[in-house]
Amino acid sequence: MQLKRVAEAKLPTPWGDFIMVGFEELSTGHDHLALVFGDISGERPVLARIHSECLTGDALFSLRCDCGFQLETTLAYIAEEGRGLLLYHRQEGRNIGLLNKIRAYALQDQGADTVEANYQLGFDADERDFTICADMFKLLGVNTIRLLTNNPQKVNILSKSGINIIARVPLIVGKNPNNANYLATKAIKMGHLLDIEKIAAI
Repeated sequence: MQLKRVAEAKLPTPWGDFIMVGFEELSTGHDHLALVFGDISGERPVLARIHSECLTGDALFSLRCDCGFQLETTLAYIAEEGRGLLLYHRQEGRNIGLLNKIRAYALQDQGADTVEANYQLGFDADERDFTICADMFKLLGVNTIRLLTNNPQKVNILSKSGINIIARVPLIVGKNPNNANYLATKAIKMGHLLDIEKIAAI
């Protein structure tokens, strides 16, 4: 187990009251969050999402990505369902950090795509560690989920880490002219399950 569960408290939101659970990585002290809605105990599969931290999209309303749109839509879906779970995975910028993310944005402004920008900075296309998320699910007593994602890598890694994913639920929201190239790159170079023809038509 890479994490310990540290604290929890109620978090009122526009979609209802969630329970916010804080976790700490044992080796680094880095923290992560889970937002729990309703009763997620029992055998019934839980609607869940891993949402990787994106300060620019989640808090600053950036149109360069689809992250903020996915966050809000997930919370609405979970509240509508009456139970569910969002893991807020604090590995900013696919785990290259905020300042390097800004450097990557500058390279994208000069014509690089998101993958090329990461490579130019000396990083892999995606540096995130989703095994931490499997531990978060286990510490919350959740083993069977319906996963809100377009990223098959999340499905593969969680499945190998002992999480039973009975369904992948698409989450395609927030497409706009500012993020068309970003979404196309995720589909073409990173294998995300997105409709390229619809993106190209933006």
